[in-house]
Amino acid sequence: MAAAIEISYFNSFWLKQVRDDGGDPVWPNGYPYNRTIPIQPGPADNLPPPLEPFPFPITAVNTQQNNWFVEESRIRGGYNNTQVDLGVKAYIVEDESQQQHRSSALIYSGIFNSRTGINNTNQFSVGESITKSTDPANGSIQKLYAEDTNLIVFQENKVSRALIDKDAIYSAEGNAAITSTQLVIGQIVPYSGNYGISKNPESFAVYGYQKYFTDKDRNAVLRLSMDGITEISSYGMLDYFRDTLGGVGASGRMIGGYDIHNKNYTLSLQTTPAWQGNSDSASTYATLTFDELVNGWNSFFTYKPTFITSLKNKFYSFKNGAIYEHYSNPGGSNRGTFYGTYAPSNITFIFNENSSVSKNFQTVNYEGDNGWQVNSFVSDAQRFDYVNGGWVSYDDTTVQVPSYSQTYNDGGVIYRLGFDRIENKYFANLINNSTPRDGEVVWGNEMSGIKGFFATVTFSTDNITNVGGPKELWSVGSNFVVSSY
Repeated sequence: MAAAIEISYFNSFWLKQVRDDGGDPVWPNGYPYNRTIPIQPGPADNLPPPLEPFPFPITAVNTQQNNWFVEESRIRGGYNNTQVDLGVKAYIVEDESQQQHRSSALIYSGIFNSRTGINNTNQFSVGESITKSTDPANGSIQKLYAEDTNLIVFQENKVSRALIDKDAIYSAEGNAAITSTQLVIGQIVPYSGNYGISKNPESFAVYGYQKYFTDKDRNAVLRLSMDGITEISSYGMLDYFRDTLGGVGASGRMIGGYDIHNKNYTLSLQTTPAWQGNSDSASTYATLTFDELVNGWNSFFTYKPTFITSLKNKFYSFKNGAIYEHYSNPGGSNRGTFYGTYAPSNITFIFNENSSVSKNFQTVNYEGDNGWQVNSFVSDAQRFDYVNGGWVSYDDTTVQVPSYSQTYNDGGVIYRLGFDRIENKYFANLINNSTPRDGEVVWGNEMSGIKGFFATVTFSTDNITNVGGPKELWSVGSNFVVSSY
């Protein structure tokens, strides 16, 4: 909408200081004066006190009033003397001046041509169509990504694509025909699905034609590919992301990056950002990866990065102003060590064969390298018994099963604590460690095995066998007998 703005001319009247308190000339600059926040000179500055807003009586300036003068628009200040020229449009008065924040719109400048030396990147001509607006109902624009000749626009609640240097004309049947145009940004077309990037553009990562990002407002991790937007957080991790993403507050971060070495999307959910000191406890972050080969989330990691990226088949992360290269020494002894801190690797399995039959798990075995131990072996919960005025749920557990390297000395004879190796396969008996149940006669280490329909077992690397070196785990199993009634 056009608006009429009144143009006013004015004559200039300046208050200038010609000398400071020491008698040194300072004209024409003087020292600055701020009407809203006056300068408060210190004793060492040796300056006059702050001025009052002009105009004011000359005696109110300071005691050294001869060091100041007023320059007016008439030469010599005489009546009807020659006047200073007004010039052209010296001042524009806008009665309703206001600033607009168009967070859902795009604006582009002139071109830059390195061959001819033309640089119009600082020109934003209002006489040209240099703006493109998205639907403000979908929130602010958080991320832009140029792919081939298209521009992908990530808003808080929507993902769209815009044509660059071309436009689309649709027929009556809905078929699009691409045509050239002078517009830099053409028609904006949204992708299907009510997904956006919320306010976490740091979660964006790209590899090839696959783009990954999070939508915290919808508790979703998403992949944008040739087939549109897919919610990859529902691949076996729906409950986890529903609970975890909601716990990342406004001050938290969702650091995303692509691991080009292992071909994984890496995501670090941080309730306390990594750049804040002393915030690396396990309760403040979770770093995990998504693998396209298995179409699922395959691992958690024990590092909390500030930023992650890939370059030339190498994967890097940043922490405390330092750059770390991952997989830098695959044959060395630094496995499980991130930023100088070692943490053992662990894997959790579910033994659930013939799930409708109650079983007694008696042993545990695995194939692989030495140096694996069983941290926990827990049966499913038996719910519920009313005991001593309250409802109690029971489950069976075992004591920790140490690795093959851990032994004890009894009278000069060396005995294994946990696993025994037989034909390059490791076996161990399960010793019950459960608390007594109401009316139970034999319990705990007086019996072997644990009872249940299924069992959850957690394996981890030990801290004495080839620490930091490679340890492979190929298969895990358990022998059980069907419980009799």
